[in-house]
Parts: sequence; C-alpha cells; structure tokens
Amino acid sequence: MLPVHTILHPTDFSEQSSHAFRLACALARDYGARLIILHVAVRPTMAYGEGFVPVGVDDYRLEAQEKLDLLDAGPSISAQHRLEDGDPVTEILRVAEEIHCDLIVMGTHGRTGLARLLMGSVAEPVVRKAFCPVVTVKSPFPIQAPAAEAVQPEMQSA
Repeated sequence: MLPVHTILHPTDFSEQSSHAFRLACALARDYGARLIILHVAVRPTMAYGEGFVPVGVDDYRLEAQEKLDLLDAGPSISAQHRLEDGDPVTEILRVAEEIHCDLIVMGTHGRTGLARLLMGSVAEPVVRKAFCPVVTVKSPFPIQAPAAEAVQPEMQSA
C-alpha cells in the first residue's frame, strides 16, 4: 500500500474542485493524512488601451482567502489552508515539493481541443511534471443503486 502522509488539494473553487475536495478529505481521513488546501491567486488584469492594468489585487486576495477558509475538511482531518500568488502550475508543483506531499488530488475541467488551447489546462502539466501521484477528478462519483433496485426494472420489462 502506498504510504500517504500528506495530501495536497489545489482548488480553483469550481464544481470540479469541490468534487476533488470531497475525495481528498475522504482519503485524508482514511489514511490519517494531513491535508493541505491550496489556492493559487492569479493577479486579475484588465485590458486598457494598449496595455494591461492590475485590478484590485488586495480585494481579490481577500475574497480568495475567504473562500479558502470556508473549505472545511471536518473535525477528524488535520487541514491547513494556503494562499499563494503566481502561475498555478508552477506554484502547485513548488508547494507539493516544499511540503513533501505524497499525493495531489485536484479537479479537472476535462477540456480538449480548441477549448483547452484557449482556456488552458492546469491539471495536465501538473500530472506530467509532479514527482508524486496525481489523482484528477472530472465529475462526482456516480451514486450506486442497490443491486435489487438495479435488477428489478429489467425483470419487469421481460
């Protein structure tokens, strides 16, 4: 069994990240691991004339910190919240090495083709460059129907 002592969960506060957060919490609880919840704040900018102007950096960081603090891993999980600035891929990999994490659990939007080219991907380069295993979560786990309920409709239609 893979020893898991520290789990890193990078989040962008999206729906996919919330699914990954639930998985990261479950793994941290089951392994008795420490959970580091990371958000990388990308400096917001606004195009103006011939250049870009930084927009309310302090307000953005404050809002990001508030959202980060709302992520509650539960009473039985040792969790730490971290807010970093910079390029998400670079910072996720840096923090992962800094904390010597054993596993990264992150959401992915699952974009392909033109959407991926235009909107970018964070999960893909993290998976390629990370020194530890990376679990990506695209959607929630399906709810399993009890076996009796799954078989019953088939029997009725026969």
